[in-house]
Amino acid sequence: MCNKAFSRRSDLVKHQRIHSGERPYTCDVCNKAFSQQSNLVKHLRTHSGERPYTCDVCNKAFSYQSNLINHQRIHSGERPFTCDVCNKAFSQRNDLVKHQRIHSGERPYTCDVCDKAFSLQSYLVKHLRMHSGERPYTCDVCNKAFSQQSNLVKHLRMHSGERPYTCDVCNKAFSFQSNLRNHQRIHSGERPYTCDVCNKAFSQQSNLVKHLRMHSGERPYTCDVCNKAFSLQGSLTNHQRIHSGERPCTCDVCNKAFSQRNDLVKHQRIHSGERPYTCDVCDKAFSQQSSLVNHLRTHSGERPYTCDVCNKAFNHKNTLIRHLRAHSGECPYTCNVCNKRFINQGKLRKHQCIHSVERP
Repeated sequence: MCNKAFSRRSDLVKHQRIHSGERPYTCDVCNKAFSQQSNLVKHLRTHSGERPYTCDVCNKAFSYQSNLINHQRIHSGERPFTCDVCNKAFSQRNDLVKHQRIHSGERPYTCDVCDKAFSLQSYLVKHLRMHSGERPYTCDVCNKAFSQQSNLVKHLRMHSGERPYTCDVCNKAFSFQSNLRNHQRIHSGERPYTCDVCNKAFSQQSNLVKHLRMHSGERPYTCDVCNKAFSLQGSLTNHQRIHSGERPCTCDVCNKAFSQRNDLVKHQRIHSGERPYTCDVCDKAFSQQSSLVNHLRTHSGERPYTCDVCNKAFNHKNTLIRHLRAHSGECPYTCNVCNKRFINQGKLRKHQCIHSVERP
């Protein structure tokens, strides 16, 4: 049939079964049939549990001699299979075959639902669960199910508190390797994700995605009460507290409550006296960054807020707002005794002295 030659007739007989499909050796347990007796002998070990091949280093036992040979390379470090493209070496031939697909681009495993192709069968198996919805890996604590075992392993760390990934600079520990990589960029200063509009760089891809919404104007998070849209989910959460009245951030000194954590942090400086923002010109310190920014204008002479009526410039926005009332005639401050209105709070206070017993 194929003109292949053999030195022994028994080898020719075995070979001819490839063409004929003959399988004369049958397992008496599961009826699986084989073309060679040696393959039946190996198969029977799956039923008997027999493992006749033992590693002389660690005593681990194997059903097949080939598995023992592959295992022994762990101890010897032998890697006899080398990639002829990049010279990377492997201990097992099948690992080399998988690796070579990186160079060849071969993807022999195809999804019969969406025709997506994969280089490894294991990738196809995982992918098929997207279509089937199968989640064979279940958490024995909360019964949450996962399509991949690796995701279950990560999830279990939420219950166990295990943090196997440790920063070699500050020893901070993390549950996930990806979180450690992101953290290490704090120390290295690495910012591998760059905005292609303004070239601003970020240490995390998620921060770049959020930043890009500034350019695109995308606001994917919408309030279900007033339909106001936001570019960040955190901004939506904070906004929704306006409707709910929720104030989850409470001062542990005076019990004053706030809807946002950053407002609580600023408030707590009233009690602590902390002033973390310092002027590099006169060393005056401030509790809020915005106060420092305003103060720096007294040194720089910067007046970024300009009246669009008379072009007079101001260093503070609230000073411009007060000035604009001179043009508009707006008097937002009202005396609660005689209803007389005033352009600013200072003039209202001065007026109220007329009604009080005390004279200025």
